[in-house]
Amino acid sequence: MTFIHKDFLLSGPTAQQLYHTHAKGQPIIDYHCHLNPQEIAENIQFRDITQLWLGGDHYKWRAMRANGIPEEYITGKDHSPWEVFEKWAETIPYTMRNPLYHWTHLELKRVFGIDTLLSPATARDIFEECNAKLQEPDFRGQALIRRFGVEVVCTTDDPADDLRWHRQIAAHPFGTKVLPTWRPDKAIAIEDPKAYKAYLNRLGEAAGKEIDAYADLVEALQIRHDFFAKAGCRLSDHGLDTFHAADYTALEIELIFKKVLLGKRPNAVELDKFQSALLHDLAVMDAESGWAQQFHVGPIRNNSARMLRQAGPDTGFDSILDLEISAAGNRFFDRLDDEGHLAKTILYCLNPKDFEVMATMAGNFNDGSVPGKMQLGAGWWFLDQEHGMRRQLDTLSELGLLSRFVGMLTDSRSFISYTRHEYFRRILCDVVGADVDSGRLPASEIERIGAMIEDISYRNAKVYFGF
Repeated sequence: MTFIHKDFLLSGPTAQQLYHTHAKGQPIIDYHCHLNPQEIAENIQFRDITQLWLGGDHYKWRAMRANGIPEEYITGKDHSPWEVFEKWAETIPYTMRNPLYHWTHLELKRVFGIDTLLSPATARDIFEECNAKLQEPDFRGQALIRRFGVEVVCTTDDPADDLRWHRQIAAHPFGTKVLPTWRPDKAIAIEDPKAYKAYLNRLGEAAGKEIDAYADLVEALQIRHDFFAKAGCRLSDHGLDTFHAADYTALEIELIFKKVLLGKRPNAVELDKFQSALLHDLAVMDAESGWAQQFHVGPIRNNSARMLRQAGPDTGFDSILDLEISAAGNRFFDRLDDEGHLAKTILYCLNPKDFEVMATMAGNFNDGSVPGKMQLGAGWWFLDQEHGMRRQLDTLSELGLLSRFVGMLTDSRSFISYTRHEYFRRILCDVVGADVDSGRLPASEIERIGAMIEDISYRNAKVYFGF
């Protein structure tokens, strides 16, 4: 039997039945990813498997570093694609019990039809076979997306982006809908006044408006929000260290904004007040447009000063931030709920201590208007591995409604990370199937349970986001 066989991760007969009958064939809605829309529009042809696999994958980079691979093979530019791939192949046997071991072999199997385990002994043959296939039309970017049955892709886009590549894709459809997602993180990042002023110039140019006051900023963002809506946007997304819900007055926010425009750094209290105000105003825009909003909470980024100087930001030196989120999070959503401005909301935590916190926070503000209006999102980043997925499923089941869950997303920059959806669906079916086999769920309800698996895999997301 090959390693990635038909019942991989499915430990019982009901799990196998649920996966093969109800989960496997469902289309994919990838409602949050970091694919480059230009690469989709231009139907990228990858030079080689090294570019496809290692050209920006922080998960792999961290594993290679942990295995003692020198940085010159990771973010350096002086080694050939084969030399870099060879170092990854040397690392793979040491990734057992790391999700990369599963993901690597799932991708080899599903994309390239390769059952051979990657190792130094097999690396050259796998390298050459993958590279040969990547030159074929069926292995270009759009074909790879279609291969996995992806119905919708939502990229991650800044309010100042012109969305030209989305328009090009819409004008030349290839069978998968590609929509933007509103990610206004730079609009709240006033810590560095010089960088923020440069961003305001870019945002103002995109909106056709001078930004000299806080009200101008909100108006410019509303103009761009409307522009995104016309392009088919249905979601916003925020990457936060923690929630912000300080008390503030309009005058305070205007003075803080003016201070930043003068090139002065805000102090911690001012930063919290400003971010509280703008995040609230952005959430109101989402509610009024009928969008869903996502909050990814809990990273601490670029922790190695040495490697930040050497390799730059976002190169794999991030970790889990340990901050209290409950009080501010509940205040933030309570203000919106009290005003009638609370949009559909998905909460993602990076710190596993916050699974239960977020699940109970979501439960405070469900109002009967939309099934699963607020819910705990899928395991994210360091938690999108088997243990994290199982814990998220258990937490959502125990403190919310698993049946209303909108399911998995890739959160990836890779065109072949859609195996993450298969991975998740197999784990979902294994969790639920084990409950049936153990008597925790009634076998007499298998038809209803099968429908639930289909809902979580596909239908819930389609309805929730309005695709």
